[in-house]
Parts: sequence; structure tokens; C-alpha cells
Amino acid sequence: MEREMKFATKCVHAAERPDPIFGAHTTPIFQTSTFIFENSRQGAARFAGEESGYVYARIPPNTPTNAVLAEKFAALEGGEAGQTFASGMAAITAVLLTTLKMGDHLISTDVVYGCTYSLFSEVLPRLGIDVSFVDTSELENVKKAFKPETKMVFLETPANPTMTICDIKEIADMARAHGVLCVVDNTFATPYFQKPLELGADLSLSSCTKYIGGHADLLGGIAAGNRDFIKSLAPVVGYTGGIMGPHEAWLCIRGLKTLHIRMERHAENAMKVAEFLESRPAIEWVRYPGLQSHPQHELARRQMSGYSGMLSFGIRGGIEAGRRLMDNVRLCSLAVSLGATDTLIQHPASMTHACIPREVREKVGITDGLVRLSVGIEDPEDIIADLEQALEKV
Repeated sequence: MEREMKFATKCVHAAERPDPIFGAHTTPIFQTSTFIFENSRQGAARFAGEESGYVYARIPPNTPTNAVLAEKFAALEGGEAGQTFASGMAAITAVLLTTLKMGDHLISTDVVYGCTYSLFSEVLPRLGIDVSFVDTSELENVKKAFKPETKMVFLETPANPTMTICDIKEIADMARAHGVLCVVDNTFATPYFQKPLELGADLSLSSCTKYIGGHADLLGGIAAGNRDFIKSLAPVVGYTGGIMGPHEAWLCIRGLKTLHIRMERHAENAMKVAEFLESRPAIEWVRYPGLQSHPQHELARRQMSGYSGMLSFGIRGGIEAGRRLMDNVRLCSLAVSLGATDTLIQHPASMTHACIPREVREKVGITDGLVRLSVGIEDPEDIIADLEQALEKV
């Protein structure tokens, strides 16, 4: 029996093959919109789905570059197959449109990325799809949320930006018992620190814009799961056209080669920054899964192998104090998004989650005083020194 490669080796080698024509060592960028058929029979067979192969860059498997990325990501997540998308939101949208129809019901984590919330609360109801936002960190809430019409449970864990964690295995078991699909947004943890598919989820998806690409220079999304479900996404992907370009796919392949190294440094730095912030009198609270003070720290230890580079904290003085802090950082960048090599700081209530009504934000813990930090891979002493000098001005 062939020995399975370790995660770090998969990051470098999974799905990578020498180019059969020229012997290129790295995966080429197939910058093409269409592909030549050997004859009309082959063209008809590929369009009909009777023969595998490439047809047109909008139609899965899109291009050979995209196919390598999808295969590599699936290997890292422990899935049978993968599909690339233009963005994380394109990935979520394709999964929803493939799975849900008028009259169906979706259960969602109540704390999700702002655009995910807007998609679920504004767009899906117009399509006749009912959505329940539930505190999925409490299993009893999830049990009570199931209806005969429920077709999907959507989890985001750790949640953006409160860092709330939910029990993937228990909820996936519930979903399976109800014949319901369980989908996990694994963007914060990445497959390096958390494997939803191994915990029982049906689909794991990520925004490649964040840690997968890792360098804040692309937009992309990706999903991994069983081969049949990934194949079922193809019509929606092809018809709606939310596909990743081959150059972005190539950048993601390159990013994944160092994912394991970057995530170790992100997590190591984030723990040091979290401990520093907990020691400062100006900080009311810190939420980082690696801290024992995190409400779901024990659950995080069970289902995660590490705690990634994301944390949030509350600053005394509310929104004005937060603004003074963010306006006085020098090394940290005041910017949305996350997972870059450099440290990013932002205010969710007025930025990434501003589209969520204030009363809803406050109910789920996205307060005006909450600041989100995406800890980079700089020297941790420099990150802490920057935060310390900025806190002195608050």
C-alpha cells in the first residue's frame, strides 16, 4: 500500500505533474478561453458530458491550471474533488443555487461574514428560500432550528469577527440524521488547522483571497467535497460564470506551496499578540481560540490543530477609542480582508459588517468597540510594539 503524503508534502507536491509537452517543472498558466477538439465527435461528447476534458474556460474544469488547484486543495481538505470560483462569495452562491430551491429552508450560523449575511438575508428570501440565523455554538439551538423544509446547514467557524466556534462534528451528525447538507466556511482556519470533511461536513469552502493565496494580490474561492456533489456544481458554475481566472489559479497554487509554513507563523504571532493585548488595561477582552479565556477553547482544542492568525478584541472607550487606535498604527495596515503576510487591522461595525443592521450586529456580539486583527508574519515584537505605541495614544 502506498504511503500517504504528510500535509506539508501535499502542499508542495499534490496534483503537481511535469508538463507532458515541454517538461515545465511548475504548473503552467493556461491563458486561453477555448480548447481545440480533435474532431466533431469529441467536441459533442465533451459538451454532453459523455467525455472528460476541456471545452471552454467558463465550463468546469475550466482550464488545466484551475484543475491542478482544485485537485491540490481537495487533497489538503481530504475531499475527493474540488472546484474553483471567482471569489469566496461566488463559491457560496454556487453551492446555494445548486442545493436550494423555492420553499427550502437554510440554517446559518448567526455570526458570518457581512456579505454572506446580506446574501442570506436579502437575496435568498427573494428566491423564496427561508433562512434561520442561529447561534450554532449552542447545539440545542441547532436541534430546534430544523424543519421538514431544511436542506442545508451553513457553518462559519471560527466566525468572522467574533471568533465564535461551533462543534462541526455534532452539527454534521445532526444534519446527516435529517438528510441535510452540512457546509462549512473554513476560511479562518484553512485545511492546515481544521478539516471539516474529516469531522463529517459534506463540503468545505474557503475564500482564496485570504490565506490560500496568502499575499493579498488576488480574488478567488474554492470548495472541496465528494466527487458527485462537486460535479453537480458544474451547471451553475458554467451558467452563472463566477469562475476563477487561470492566472489567479496559478497564484493560488503557488500560495498553497507555503501554506503550512505561513500558517504556523501566523498562529505563533497571533498567540503572542493575543497574550499582549490581554495584559493591557485599555483592552476589555480578547477573543482568540488559543487563549484559555476563549469561551470555546476546549472545543477549539478538539477540532482544530492550531488557532490561525485571526483575533478580535474590545477596547475601552468604544468606537472612538477604536478609531484612535486604528488611526495611530504605523506597521499594521488599516484595511479590510485578512490572511495577508502583513498585519491588517479594521473595524467590522463600520467596515466589513456595516451592511448588517446595528441591532443584529449588537445581538451577536459585533459591538462598536470590537476591533479585528489579522496577524501577519512579521516579527511579533514589531507588531506588539506598534500596537503598544498606538494604545498609548488612546
